[in-house]
Amino acid sequence: MTNDDPYLWLEDIEGEAALAWVAERNAETDAALASAAGFASLKQRLLEVLDAPDRIPYVARHGEFLYNFWRDAGHARGVWRRTTLEQYRTDTPRWEVLLDVDELAATEGTKWMWAGARVRRPDCGRALVCLSRDGGDAVVVREFDLGTRTFVQDGFQVAEAKTRIGWIDADTVFIGTDFGPGTLTDSGYPRTVRTWRRGTPLEEARPVFEGETRDVAAGGWHDSTPGFERDFVVRSTDFHHSEMYLLTRDASLVRIDVPDDATAYAHREHLIVTLKSDWLGHRAGSMLAFGFDSFLAGDRSAEVLFTPDARTALAGHAWTRHHLILETMHDVSTRIEVLTPTPGSGWTREPLGDVPTLSTVTVVDTDPDVSDEFFLDVSGFLQPSTLYHGKVGGETEILKRAPSRFDAAGLTVEQYFASSQDGTKVPYFVVGPDHAPTGPGPALLYGYGGFEVSLTPSYGAVTGRAWLERGGTYVIANIRGGGEYGPGWHRAALGAERVRAFEDFAAVAADLVAREITTPAMLGAAGGSNGGLLMGAMVTRYPELFGAIVAHVPLLDMLRFHELLAGASWTAEYGDPDDPDDRVHLGALSPYHLLSAGQVYPPLLLTTSTRDDRVHPGHARKAAARLRELGHRVLLHENTGGGHAGAGDNEQSAHNNALMHTFLWRHLSSPALG
Repeated sequence: MTNDDPYLWLEDIEGEAALAWVAERNAETDAALASAAGFASLKQRLLEVLDAPDRIPYVARHGEFLYNFWRDAGHARGVWRRTTLEQYRTDTPRWEVLLDVDELAATEGTKWMWAGARVRRPDCGRALVCLSRDGGDAVVVREFDLGTRTFVQDGFQVAEAKTRIGWIDADTVFIGTDFGPGTLTDSGYPRTVRTWRRGTPLEEARPVFEGETRDVAAGGWHDSTPGFERDFVVRSTDFHHSEMYLLTRDASLVRIDVPDDATAYAHREHLIVTLKSDWLGHRAGSMLAFGFDSFLAGDRSAEVLFTPDARTALAGHAWTRHHLILETMHDVSTRIEVLTPTPGSGWTREPLGDVPTLSTVTVVDTDPDVSDEFFLDVSGFLQPSTLYHGKVGGETEILKRAPSRFDAAGLTVEQYFASSQDGTKVPYFVVGPDHAPTGPGPALLYGYGGFEVSLTPSYGAVTGRAWLERGGTYVIANIRGGGEYGPGWHRAALGAERVRAFEDFAAVAADLVAREITTPAMLGAAGGSNGGLLMGAMVTRYPELFGAIVAHVPLLDMLRFHELLAGASWTAEYGDPDDPDDRVHLGALSPYHLLSAGQVYPPLLLTTSTRDDRVHPGHARKAAARLRELGHRVLLHENTGGGHAGAGDNEQSAHNNALMHTFLWRHLSSPALG
């Protein structure tokens, strides 16, 4: 394809011609898939699990209450609610509804969707509620009184923008938003940080920090930990690099002098630094603790909280009042332990509990200012979630168990390793029936491979009902670009090395065939966002390996992505199309530009959202148009709402998933299975 793009008009998100074209494509997709026999019943079965009243209502503690956001059949847009721990322990807790988003949307005539809330600490009496118009990343902000359960008249309110806001005290917030020309970065995020006092106009908010237009974003936050109250600002120079500053009482800035690719924050007397590159003799992937005040004074002696090895990486961590809960991954299975700082004696550590193999444990919530309480979730591919509650050093109780949502009889979970083109061993999980007695069958391979995102074992009720119960096999590929083995695993697929992620995914596909789990004709692939780029690469580079492919909210035009919505923020991941050197490899990576008439491609389903203000829907639209022009098999479904998630409520999610699995099963199942 030349640099003259005949489909630029499809980048006009709400243009009349573009939307008319989208409506035609949606009608074609509905006719091909939504009218198929079994579609309606599949969608209903998927909606049942999404709306199930006995799902675990995950919570976050703020003061004496546990808060939860909940959607079900009677609350399509959802309710924000709260209860007490005592009530939460029961099978049918009494919930106090704080905000009914369906009711608000109906009253105001706007398709509001919940986008989170920032509860004021330590009193927990007010919140800054964020509402998204039909699922976009841009939000409106309104102050909410948790006692009266009403929005605060003349309280803090911010018009729609990609706002960053947080409490400083009862009458002051940090605010970064669209203040007019020059106040946003090229990526569309706030470039300035300001303090805004209650009762004053937003435009009079006092600037305290200003980044560069080419940065990704700037932000500020207040550490409200009693006895350690501090203010910080951060400048994100790109997606993977940032500068952090302590904002002193006299409004001067003190740089926290850590590597700009490290993650750092203050916790009580500590400065916690997680490394992405080697520093001070410590390996990339290590987690270090410094004394905060002594670090500012120049002391660089650190306590090592975690050191990676070739097979083990840091997965996450959370503080309680006196302890640090550390999550690590060993060959993509989670381990968990408790670290305790002891004055004068360093840090001690001990296991928090046993974790089943090939499973994931996640710290759901803690209350680090007050107690050593924790909530833990444990799940696996065939193991529904169990939610635990406990206190470090005390007893642990099971609070909730999710029921099984699909028939797992005869299903197994295995982990294998494929050899990529350069010899790297790439782990992947296989969930499905034992193929030894029956031979190859339909399989669905999922991947992401970017931004240091790890794909870990988890229970997927939708996949179970839509794919596994039919006899299909589900596969997760832990390819490079992710974080499964730490920063090095991610860096191996950055920029021009993105092809390593593509080669890894193709190697897993080939290994599945070599193991006689499936055949190319019965192997499908799916991925979203950056994973949509991966799917585009499979279409254009390895079409012979797959029988059908699905790409959700995909990134496909790698020569214009930086000019579309938030795309400029991803140049650190992929490269800069305006840099002549980077443009060479980006052109070679760009699926949109590699499409040709002379190649045979597997059938492709593209899904996107008109309201996705992160990855532009033009990526999917233009690719569909180009494929149609070249005579290839392609379907496009564009949801009018839903943002980057592609769906704004459970009904839309069930519909999208039913489209995907109907499409895949049609193309991949053998006559005997179909």
